[in-house]
Parts: sequence; structure tokens; C-alpha cells
Amino acid sequence: MARAWGLSVVMLGCGVVVAAGEFAGGRSGAGLLLLVVFVLLAGVNSPLVFPRSVGALEARERSAADGRPVVYWRPGCTYCLRLRLRLGRSARQLHWVDIWRDPAGAAAVRAANDGNETVPTVVVAGRPHTNPDPAWVRAQLSDPR
Repeated sequence: MARAWGLSVVMLGCGVVVAAGEFAGGRSGAGLLLLVVFVLLAGVNSPLVFPRSVGALEARERSAADGRPVVYWRPGCTYCLRLRLRLGRSARQLHWVDIWRDPAGAAAVRAANDGNETVPTVVVAGRPHTNPDPAWVRAQLSDPR
């Protein structure tokens, strides 16, 4: 759990330190602006931006039942964030598995990527796709299977 929030906490801490330096130097406007920027960066890199994660076993069962893809991701991954943001509201239709919280999810990603934990890995109809184009993933949601 701490690992998932680590980058966000570091960004928030850096923002507080930098903003405090600006405030101490009499530049309150710059300090406030920097603090807001760092808070936004911390938020974007936190698990809060992603839909609620489920375990790998549950995600596979749900995917088998409804045909929706499973996305294996981890906090702080810029490619995962890109996928999440480009999917927009469609992201809630996918089954998201945080590999830092679920060892079975991490093992599934390693099995699909020659032992590497390369994310995002999207599994559609039992076939893994590493770092696919978000438009392709969105198209998989509308494909009747």
C-alpha cells in the first residue's frame, strides 16, 4: 500500500518544501502556485485517478463473464496514466488490477512479458497486449464477442 502512494507523497513533500522556501523569501504568489502544481502532480500520480482495483483472480472471472478487458497497471506509471486519461469515462468499464497490491497480478504480467513487469498490460479474450494504443482498447469495449 505504501509503495502505491510513495511517489505522490514525495511529490507533495517536495511541493511543501519548495513552497515554504518561496513563502520565506516573500514570494507568496509563486509559493502558492508551486504548491498547487505539486498537489496536482501528486494527485495525478496517485491511485485515486484510477478506477477501484480488484484482484487478478476476480478480474479474470469478471472478464470471462462479461467479456471486458483486464488492465494490469501500477501507480506512477506514465503509460498507465496515459491509458487511463485517454479512455476517459470508458475506463470504468474495464477491470483494473494494481500489480503492486496483487502478487497474482504481478505474476500474470511477468508471465505475459518475458519476466518483466511491463505495464499497462491489457488482456483481451485471454490474449495479453503490452502498452496498447488507448483507441484500440476503447474499440475492444464496443466489440461484441
